[in-house]
Order: sequence, then structure tokens, then C-alpha cells
Amino acid sequence: MYFAALLARTEDGWKASDTELDDVETLSDLTDLAREASVDEDTVLVFIEQEDAWFGVIRVDGEEDPRIFVSQASAAARSSYGEILLTDELLGREPGAEDSIAALEELVGLDGTEDSEPEGPGRSPGHSNDDDDDGPDPDAVPTGPLGDTGLLSDLGLPEAELLMLRTDALAEIADALGAAEDLETVR
Repeated sequence: MYFAALLARTEDGWKASDTELDDVETLSDLTDLAREASVDEDTVLVFIEQEDAWFGVIRVDGEEDPRIFVSQASAAARSSYGEILLTDELLGREPGAEDSIAALEELVGLDGTEDSEPEGPGRSPGHSNDDDDDGPDPDAVPTGPLGDTGLLSDLGLPEAELLMLRTDALAEIADALGAAEDLETVR
């Protein structure tokens, strides 16, 4: 079960609204949704939570690039909404790396040989001769927090406190921002 909400900063404080993510397929879609909720291009926070497994905060300030924090990257990677937040940039990959990896995987069979490559001497089924098999997987998503840990520091929630949040994290973030009641009304 997911929960998603927008918190838009206004002259009178924060205004919370729940949001549907059914039509959101990319980070750009999510950013556009946040900008639509913005008052005078002020700060908008997007909260996404999956039943205490992980939460994400996206901060959009006017036309600036969104800033993202994900509490448990490996759990988010197994979630359709989490995948939206785990961009190549956030994961430290070259943009489009997934497309290149998918194309290479199509060229190489499950046994590690190319389709036209015979299994000759020194090659056993399921074994490749790459020397870096023991190295880190470039596609692996790190466990634990990932992203901009300081995205809420200027709003009253220091990095250290953000990193310590586990369950009911969104309520604690909203409380630190002075928006707990607003968030509770849309929960």
C-alpha cells in the first residue's frame, strides 16, 4: 500500500494535498505534478511511502532540478514508484546505462556466450571468462538511504535526523516543518 501527498509552501504555511500517482511514469511527470501545486514557484515537497518499507521525499523549488531522498534504496528499487525516484544520476550511473545494459543482455545468452559463439575449450556452460566476475555489480542498488540528505535542512530537519527516521517518517518530517496537522488531514 502506498501513500503519496504534496506539501506546498505558501505565505500562510504549508498546504497539504493527497495525490494519485496512477498517471506518473517518470520523475519528470512527478516534478510537473509538484510544480502545478506550487504557489508562486515556492517549495513543494512530494512524499511517497510504502508501508514502512521505504519513503521518499522529492523537493521541487521553482524551475530548479528536483532534489531526492530515498530512505531504503534497495526496497524502493523493488517498487514501481521507487524506480521513478532512483534515477541514473542518483545511482551514480551514466544516463541511459540501463538501455545499454538491456541491449547487451539481448546479445549475450544466459550461458554467457554470444548467440553465434560456440562453447569452445575453456568455456563451460553458464561460465564466462570475464576476469571481473568478482567485482561489484554496476546495476546493484545500494541498501540504505540514498540521495540528498540535506534537502530539508533549511526547513528545520537536519540531515542526521532525516537519516534516523524509520517508521511514521512522513509524519515526523511534517511535524518538523510545522505541517503535521495538514498532512494528517490528507492521510
